[in-house]
Amino acid sequence: MTGGHTVAAFDAELARLHQIVVTMGRLVEEQFAAALEAIAERDAGKAAQVIEADAEIDRLELELEALSVRLLALRQPMAKDLRDIVSALKIASNLERMGDFASSVAKRAVTLAGLPVEPPVASLSWMGETVLGMIRDVVAAYDGQDAERAMAVRNRDGQVDAAYTSLFREFLTYMMESPAQITGCTHLLFVAKSIERAGDHATNVAENICYIVQGRLPSEERAKGDLSSYTVVEKE
Repeated sequence: MTGGHTVAAFDAELARLHQIVVTMGRLVEEQFAAALEAIAERDAGKAAQVIEADAEIDRLELELEALSVRLLALRQPMAKDLRDIVSALKIASNLERMGDFASSVAKRAVTLAGLPVEPPVASLSWMGETVLGMIRDVVAAYDGQDAERAMAVRNRDGQVDAAYTSLFREFLTYMMESPAQITGCTHLLFVAKSIERAGDHATNVAENICYIVQGRLPSEERAKGDLSSYTVVEKE
């Protein structure tokens, strides 16, 4: 009987671990979507709400860490149970960073909302929506233990990198052609980088899902398309 209770308690703790990750992921998705809306709508109030709500994501990560340490110390898990716990720690860390990037976007939104010259925020739309979709899909992939869906998220990361390189060139061009846009475009460059980094972390989560389900990380190298470090724009 005692053994049965022990197994049931362990299963309940693993289920709680899983639920914390899913809850974190859905909060990150909500925060990221709200941050993008704050940028597009020049809504400083909505941006402030995103910044304030970041604390809940941090709190959930701490709860997950404490539960994971308890499970590792007291349950001595093996095989997939061990992969679940170790990967949950890594995934939660990536989700927390994605929440930080949503907060960073929101902070820039506060500044951008107060600028006298409206910057070209529409240029960020495709990249932001793509990364938001990656976040949504990777959370669903974790919840459903769906390695195929996780790999589809991973495969989109190269497109986000390429979009960032294109935006980098576009914003530099705006700044060269119109000095009044320098402040706004500089902040938008930081926003674009935060979006691109959130995509990287979503990809990390996708790889950990593959590890949970298949027992190994993807073998092929991840495609990278961020060439902004080598981008030079010359004024005609």
